[in-house]
Amino acid sequence: MANQYRVQNPVTNEVVETFDFATDQEIQDILDRSEEAFKTWRTTSYEERAAIVGKAAQLLKERATELAQIAAEEMGKPIPEGEWEMNFSGDILQFYADNAAEHSADKKVDVPGGKAVVRRLPLGTLLGIMPWNYPIYQIARFAGPNLMNGNCIILKHAEITPKSAAAFEQVLKDAGLPDGVYINVYATHDQIETIIADPRVQGVSLTGSERAGKKVAETAGKNLKKVVLELGGTDPYVILDAADVRAAAQEAWDKRVHNAGQACTSNKRIIVMDDIYDQFVDEMVAIAEGYSKGDPANPGENEYFPMSSRQAAETLDDQVKRAIAQGATLRTGGEMDDTSAYYSPAVLTDLPVGSDVYYEEFFGPVAEIYKVSSEAEAVELANNSYQGLGGAVFSDDTNRAIKVADQIETGMIHVNLGQYFSAVLPFGGVKRSGFGRELSVFALDEFVNKQYLYVND
Repeated sequence: MANQYRVQNPVTNEVVETFDFATDQEIQDILDRSEEAFKTWRTTSYEERAAIVGKAAQLLKERATELAQIAAEEMGKPIPEGEWEMNFSGDILQFYADNAAEHSADKKVDVPGGKAVVRRLPLGTLLGIMPWNYPIYQIARFAGPNLMNGNCIILKHAEITPKSAAAFEQVLKDAGLPDGVYINVYATHDQIETIIADPRVQGVSLTGSERAGKKVAETAGKNLKKVVLELGGTDPYVILDAADVRAAAQEAWDKRVHNAGQACTSNKRIIVMDDIYDQFVDEMVAIAEGYSKGDPANPGENEYFPMSSRQAAETLDDQVKRAIAQGATLRTGGEMDDTSAYYSPAVLTDLPVGSDVYYEEFFGPVAEIYKVSSEAEAVELANNSYQGLGGAVFSDDTNRAIKVADQIETGMIHVNLGQYFSAVLPFGGVKRSGFGRELSVFALDEFVNKQYLYVND
């Protein structure tokens, strides 16, 4: 059952609905359909593509509540957070509908003896492998640029979000996307290897765990396929000073428990200067203890919601227990329900820097807080990670914060804000957080043939 496509409500742990894996023959049929669709889709104009992708953007917004209800049942996201995700996903599709033609237009290059242009041509069929934590947003940021590029997409979603996967495909169909250009597939892990290896497939994009990223990159590398990986992080969140410590704690808390702490760019390591550390920790504990269990389908204030699955909660519980065994202090929370996926938000301090658990990503509502006594120590701690996705630095002196932010090794860094959400800015990391970029016009450059055409005078 664990590897079956299913709707398993994390509130009750009850399996509501199951979906069959594709057969091996169906996989071959899908590859044929995709290859056939590419012959026509690659020749469509940017205007034709933009009309369809723009319509899909509109439909995502119109169906925001319906899609949010699906996500709430599948992975426990509270409805308002889900509606925000669907609307942002619509903005992302619209961004590519509006900007792809200009960005990807032929670029003239001055060369002696002739005329030359560099043009961006579609590659063909791409495989997307997406995670459950943002079941629509994760697809939108892959599908938007690549549909506008004229590529075709086969999409393999997480086993616990099959209805979200089908709903996104339906949005594209209803927007007028031709058959075969985008195909949702309930594939097994073995079938994924088959798809990546198939000569009809030109590239693969994965958002997920480091373990999954290594496996996909290995298969892609053996078959000489381009790959984009976004593999999560242990993002530093540095607080150098704060005139209002309680407000700083509340802002840090709100980011940490968003999506039940299950975001790649969550503030996983909160690094606080020693003169405000004790008060900050006390404030975090007080905020955490003011939370009660909530229903994602009917959310209220100061409530926490289930993690995506019982398995996810058990994994987090094991990490916290191992952290305590290695010397960490659990200040509050960290209680797991008997059967469901609820895990009470926790505040963890004194986790030994450099220990095994220190380097792990706590993918859930656990605020890890670290004490430092100088800017140099804060930077050293921030960079002491195998990952390098996002991060933030806070100070009432903006220039002080910028000076520290300039020294942090991540793909994205913020000053005096936990995270900025926009389709305009590139999303991705360094080190083991992966490579390549999603969002922004940079995403349009990942899976295209940057071909030059030279005409001799």
